[in-house]
Amino acid sequence: MFTGIVETVGTVTSLKPEEGRVRLVVEAPEVTEGVALGDSVAVNGACLTVAELGEGCLAFDAVRETLERTALGRLGEGSRVNLERAMRADARLDGHIVQGHVDGTGRVRELRRRGDDVQLFVDCDADFAGWLVEKGSVAIEGVSLTVVGVEAEGFDVALIPHTLAVTTLGELAPGTPVNLEADVLGKYVKRYLDRILPSRGAAGTT
Repeated sequence: MFTGIVETVGTVTSLKPEEGRVRLVVEAPEVTEGVALGDSVAVNGACLTVAELGEGCLAFDAVRETLERTALGRLGEGSRVNLERAMRADARLDGHIVQGHVDGTGRVRELRRRGDDVQLFVDCDADFAGWLVEKGSVAIEGVSLTVVGVEAEGFDVALIPHTLAVTTLGELAPGTPVNLEADVLGKYVKRYLDRILPSRGAAGTT
């Protein structure tokens, strides 16, 4: 489990295809301390397993399913990625509960800057938008954010200067695909309501 509070931004140093998967190597000396083989690390919000450790570097294997269902396939050498190690049980939950299970990808519609007021607008499919509520939580590229507004097929969030300084979100350009994860609590509530409300209506209750 993660919190959506990015620990550092790493740099992709290598992408090597290996028998149906890609070996992704990320330079990130700030988070290699205390990391062991098999540990989970969120890379742009996608939970990946540490497959190899190097001097200041972490290596992960991204299988075809991961590449097809996330935006990691757009990465190349030199790409900057948001990184977060799995949360310890005794740590503070400063963001929100993030599983690292990407629900889908969206595309940046606009990064609107008006002085210190910065808004990020993202297009997504209607199903994902249906999980969101204003003032609720969403993870974009692994960053925990508060939803400002929701549309039928999109939403927007506000980015504070600190977020812009310590994540990659300020580098996003229109059309860029991004990993999205909705609040897991909201997903369970919506699924429950979708199951019970039709039956309650059929029984004539309110």
